[in-house]
Amino acid sequence: MAKNNTAKFFVLDTNVLLHDPSCLFRFEEHDIYLPMITLEELDNNKKGVSEVSRNARQTSRYLEEIMGDSTIDIANGCPLSSATNPHVSGSLFLQTDPVDFELPMLAGSIADNQILNIVLNLKKKLPKREVILVSKDINIRIKGRALGIVVQDYFNDKVMGDTELLYSGYKELPEDFWEKHSKAMESWQEEGRMFYKLTGPLCSDFLINEFVFYDYDKPFHAIVKKIEGDSATLQIVQDFTLSKSNVWGINSRNKEQNFALNLLLDPNVDFVTLLGQAGTGKTLLTLAAALEQVLDKKIYSEIIMTRVTISVGEDIGFLPGTEEEKMAPWMGALEDNLDVLNKSDDEAGAWGRAATQDLIQSRIKIKSLNFMRGRTFLKKFLIIDEAQNLTPKQMKTLITRAGPGTKVVCLGNIAQIDTPYLTEGSSGLTYVVDRFKGWGHNGHVTLMRGERSRLADYATETL
Repeated sequence: MAKNNTAKFFVLDTNVLLHDPSCLFRFEEHDIYLPMITLEELDNNKKGVSEVSRNARQTSRYLEEIMGDSTIDIANGCPLSSATNPHVSGSLFLQTDPVDFELPMLAGSIADNQILNIVLNLKKKLPKREVILVSKDINIRIKGRALGIVVQDYFNDKVMGDTELLYSGYKELPEDFWEKHSKAMESWQEEGRMFYKLTGPLCSDFLINEFVFYDYDKPFHAIVKKIEGDSATLQIVQDFTLSKSNVWGINSRNKEQNFALNLLLDPNVDFVTLLGQAGTGKTLLTLAAALEQVLDKKIYSEIIMTRVTISVGEDIGFLPGTEEEKMAPWMGALEDNLDVLNKSDDEAGAWGRAATQDLIQSRIKIKSLNFMRGRTFLKKFLIIDEAQNLTPKQMKTLITRAGPGTKVVCLGNIAQIDTPYLTEGSSGLTYVVDRFKGWGHNGHVTLMRGERSRLADYATETL
C-alpha cells in the first residue's frame, strides 16, 4: 500500500455504494478501501427490481471493470483511472487479510461494527496516512467519532450545501431599477403581449424564463425572454388574479401563484418545477392548468399523474386491484383538488358537475413509477407529485420519458423528504431545479404563501 502520504485513504460504507455506484470514481487522487463485509452486503442486496438492487448490481459491474485482469495484485491496489474516468488517479484496495475484532464494547456480529474495527486496524497499519470512513449512516458516524475515527458524509451527490441558495425562479428589482435601466428602453406589442427591451447592469444577471418584479410606486411583473449581453427582453406576465382570467374557475391569490400559472399555461415551456410548503397551491394550480389545456384548448391528449409511494407512517401492506386501484390511496391529493375544481362551476348544476367529473376522470391516468422505464409519452401533460423523494437518477429516468409535445411538471417540498439517505441538498428535485435553470424551455417557481386555510398556515409557521 505504498502511496503518496498526502493522498487520503477512504473506507466506504455499503450505503454509499448503494446510493451512488459512481462514487468509486468521485475521489480523484485519493485511494478507496472496501472491507469484505461491504462486498457481502452488496451481494445480499443485488436481487430485486428496486433502485437499491439496481445500484448493487451496477457497483459490482464497476468493481469487475476496475479489477479487470485477474493477474493484478489486489494487495497493491487496482488503478481507478480508465478511458471514461481519466481524471481519477487513486487506487482501489480490497480487504485481503482477516482482522481480529478488538472492540469489546460493540457486538462483533454487526456489519457496521466490523467496518469500524477495520478502519481502526487500518489507522494502526498506515500511521502516516489519513484514514477516513465515508458513510450515509448517521449512527455509524456517531460511533466512529466516539472511537476517534475521522468520519464524513458522502457529499458528492449534493447539488448544493445550502438550499437557501436554491434558485427561486424570480427576482425582486431594486427601487432605483428604472433610473439605471430605462435610458435606451424599447417597448412593443406582439400577439397581444407587451414587451420591453432594457439595457443596464442587472440584465446580465437575469436568466431565461426568470420572473422579475418591481413592487414600488408602479408595480411591474414580467418574465425574461431574451438576454444579449447587458440587454434583456422582458414580457409582461398575464394577470390571473382577475376573475375574467380564471383557469378552470381558479384565480391566483399571490404573485408567485400568478408566475406559476404563466409557466404552466405556456406551451413553449416543456418542463416546470414548483416548490412550496403544504397548502401553497402547487397541485391545484397544476391540475387547473392541465385541464384547461387538455379539455378546452386540446394541446395535450391526456393528463398522467404519478408520485413516489412512500408511507408517512407504517406500511399497510400489499394493495389489491389494478395499477390505478393500487395507486388510488396515494392519490388523495388528486381527488381533493378535483373536487375543488369541479365545484368551482356554480352554473353547471348537479348533473353538469357529474358529467364534468366523468369527463375529467376519463382524461386523467394514474401511473406507478415502477413501470415508467422504457415508456415514451406523446402529447401528454405529465405531473410528478412528491418529486422531492426522487433521487437524481430516478428523476432523469422520468424526465427522459417525455416525447414530442409533452409537458412535464414536478411538484414537491424539499422540507418533507421521506426517502432514506436523501437530503434537501441531494434530492432529485433540487438537482433538476439547479441544472435546468436558464434553459429556454424550462421554468421554476418557489411558492411562498400558504393559501389552504388559516389553521394550516398557522400550523406551518408554529409547529
